[in-house]
Amino acid sequence: MTTFLRRKATAAALGVLTLTLAGGGIAAAAQPAAKAPVEVAQPGARQPGAQPPVTAAQARADRAAMKATLAPPAPGTIAWAVVRSDGVLLQHSGNVTGAFRFHCCNAGEYRGQYQVTLDYDVHLKAHSATIGTNDQLNVPPGGEISVAPRTLTPNAVFVQTRSSSGAFADRPFHIVIAN
Repeated sequence: MTTFLRRKATAAALGVLTLTLAGGGIAAAAQPAAKAPVEVAQPGARQPGAQPPVTAAQARADRAAMKATLAPPAPGTIAWAVVRSDGVLLQHSGNVTGAFRFHCCNAGEYRGQYQVTLDYDVHLKAHSATIGTNDQLNVPPGGEISVAPRTLTPNAVFVQTRSSSGAFADRPFHIVIAN
């Protein structure tokens, strides 16, 4: 009896596996062979995002901020900041040392890209951001925001904001780094 049930379970498992693979093959075959050209792509399609390069001056300033540390916040506490759409730091906790919006020679090249610097290593910390202001009479513009550790800068986070359609856009934001 046990052998019969074992054979039946094996046959059922192979049947499920076969159907799963066949279904995946059908789904893969149903995909169009050619992708639509970029100009025909759906509105709001994501633009590829890459962080701006770290300049030598930025690297020196970020290293100096880490050397002047007050001491990292205790576990379970947070560091936070409110940043205006032009990169000006409006309010912040004690460990936030600065914020700026990236600028470059080409108009709009680094639109919606910011760096928030702290005085301790945050590259392995949890971070979250939302679009918003600290002005009680102003409703912030709609949009999207993403946060990532800053490339080659362990004491900074990179923030990228977009309009609701997915295009890079300067937006005010709040950021929290959990310790």
